[in-house]
Order: sequence, then C-alpha cells, then structure tokens
Amino acid sequence: MNRDDFPMLESGIVYFDNGATTLKPKCVVDVMDKYYLEHTSNIHRGDYDAAIITNNLYDNVRNIVGEFLNTEPNTCIFTSGSTMSLNMVVFGYMKHHLKKGDEVLLNKAEHASDALPWIKLSEEIGIVIKYVPLNEDYELTLDNIKKKVTEKTKVISLAHVSNVVGDVRDIDAIGKYCHENNILFNVDGAQGVPHMKVDFKKSNIDFLSFSGHKMCGPTGVGVLVGKRELLEEMEPLMYGGGMNSFFEEDNSYELKPVPTRFEAGTTAIAEVIGLGEAIKYLMNIGMDKIHEHEMKLKKYLIDSIKDIPNLIIYNKNSDSGIVAFNIDGVFAQDTSVYLNHYNIAVRAGNHCAKMLKDEINIKNTVRVSMYLYNNYEDINRLVEVLKNSKDIFNIVL
Repeated sequence: MNRDDFPMLESGIVYFDNGATTLKPKCVVDVMDKYYLEHTSNIHRGDYDAAIITNNLYDNVRNIVGEFLNTEPNTCIFTSGSTMSLNMVVFGYMKHHLKKGDEVLLNKAEHASDALPWIKLSEEIGIVIKYVPLNEDYELTLDNIKKKVTEKTKVISLAHVSNVVGDVRDIDAIGKYCHENNILFNVDGAQGVPHMKVDFKKSNIDFLSFSGHKMCGPTGVGVLVGKRELLEEMEPLMYGGGMNSFFEEDNSYELKPVPTRFEAGTTAIAEVIGLGEAIKYLMNIGMDKIHEHEMKLKKYLIDSIKDIPNLIIYNKNSDSGIVAFNIDGVFAQDTSVYLNHYNIAVRAGNHCAKMLKDEINIKNTVRVSMYLYNNYEDINRLVEVLKNSKDIFNIVL
C-alpha cells in the first residue's frame, strides 16, 4: 500500500520495526524542507511574510489533529513525543490532584513511559500503584480491571495497544466505565493512534498522548490531548518565552490560555508542520483501511510461521499488526542480527516493557511490527529466512 511514497524502501529493506518508528513519505519531508528553504521563521513573533506563512501552517495543525481525533483544536498541545506528554499528565496534573493513598491502576505490559512517571510519583507523594493482571492471551480486559478497582481508585492509565504483545484494549468500554465511576482515564496512544481510528470524545478519554514519528511523521514531536477543564487545572512543566502574557518586578505574571501556556520557548516548528502533513496523509488513506491491511498481513504471517519447528509465537490472537516471537534456544538479539543479514529489520529485546516478563515468562522477544507499506512479499522474505534458521549461528558468529 502506497510503497512508492517511501524512498527508503528503494534500498530493498524489509522494514518491520514500525513499533519503534515508521518510515517517512516524501510529502512529509517536502513540507519540512519547504519550511527550512522558503519560510524559516519563529512562530507567533514576527509580522513579516515568512512568519505569517509559518504561523498559519503551525496553527492549522491543531485543526488537523482535532479532525483526526474528534477533539477541540485548542485542547491539542504540541510536545516532544509521547514520553513528554505522559510526564506532563503525571507531574503537571496528577501530582497536584492526587494524594497519599490514592490508587492508580496500571498493568505489567506498559511501556516505561507509562510506568516510570507513576513510580516516581508514588515515591514523591505516596500514591499506590496496583497492577491489573493480563488474561491467558496476555490481554487486558475490563473484567480484570473491575476486580482491582476500589473506592480509592482515581486513575486508570494504559496503552491503547501494547507495544510487545499487540493487545488492543477496548478503550470505548474502559472509558465508559471510568466516566461512570469518576475515574480519570489516561491513554498512551503511541501504538494505537497511528494504526486505527481513535475518537477522543467517544472513548471518554481524559488525556491522550501520541508521537509523530510512529505515524509517518518526524521525530521530536508529539501531542497531548486533554479535556479542556483538566488542562485548565494542569501546571506547565516549563516556563519561558511564548507561554506568558506578562511578568513583573513584583513577581506577578499571567500565563497565556491553553494550549499555548504549555509550549514554552521555540517549539519544533518544522516537525509540527511535518506532523500535520503526516496526519493528512493517513486520513487520505483511511485509518480503517490501514488497520484492515495490517490484520490481513498478520494473519498471513501467523499462518506462514506457526508450523516452523522451534518457533514460539506469544500473541497469535491479538488484533494488531504486532507479532512477538522467539526461536527456541536462540537469544532474541541473535535472531535480529541474523535477519539483518538478509536486510530484514525487526526489534529484539524487552521493548521498554520491562515488567512484562512477569506475565509471559520471558525477558526478551523478537518483534515484527507492520505498517501500511508492508506487503505479502515482505512477509514471504521473512518466512523464508526463518525457515532456514538452522544456519543462524553460521551467520551470527
């Protein structure tokens, strides 16, 4: 699908590391180049032609994000990525609204960016973190969540899609449950927003974070979307130029309205513009079409490798384009090096989900993560190499 739009594929690489970052279509690179070559300027500071062009492009990206996620444009904050967005939620909002003994529900499949900030907050103010167990298919279910909820539960924080086992959480049902029980719902959308339709309002999400580089956009930019009433009560983590209306000798100051108050200093202007182009690119294809394509590829891959001797698949039944596996007796990174010999790029390791080992009983896995530009030929090349993996140590060593 749309492979001609991605120049890097011309090298012949089979790129299956989309969970880490995606390739960039030429249209995204072009709009960023245009900014640097034709209208370089800062935002919201200049009155000359180049600055006006840049202002309009930058500000319009909020409208694009709003349309993409069904949310208000002025509730979309540009950040450096999901990690920064999640830290803003934890330390900008939760730190000032939770108290000692309040409970936050996580699960052991969470990425470090949705675990470590909460662990740090627990250390600072004494919140209690409880981990919801996964089921036998390593899925996070609403039933298991309900079993962990008490009158002290104030937040449920989870990834829409697990970055290792590819479990797609039912955020509509979980969000409805949170809304009905006065529980804040924080969603890490890094692996969900790029691959399937997300409706911020329909899912009753309170905070949603995602990164540009995992959805055909540039690195160094992401978005935090929040309900306006919550953002009004959130404290900025950074103070400086662009986010204040005034400050005086008597220490008085006034911050600009949401969302500008959360974007101190010079933001990643070219990257924001590139993100807007990437989102338009995905919307033109259609998120449902992208998800359907990935699921067809995953089924084909599972059917093609399930009978390979000594190959262990951990998530045959998940509803995303992620497949986690190991070759029995082979260290995951050795498998990755072996595949690289044939110009096949995958990810090996714990994938920043370092507590997941407690659920799947293995620390490191090989991860194949697919995207819109992958095709059946890519999978055939991977399958052929895996079938010949008896030669793996001749290659690796």
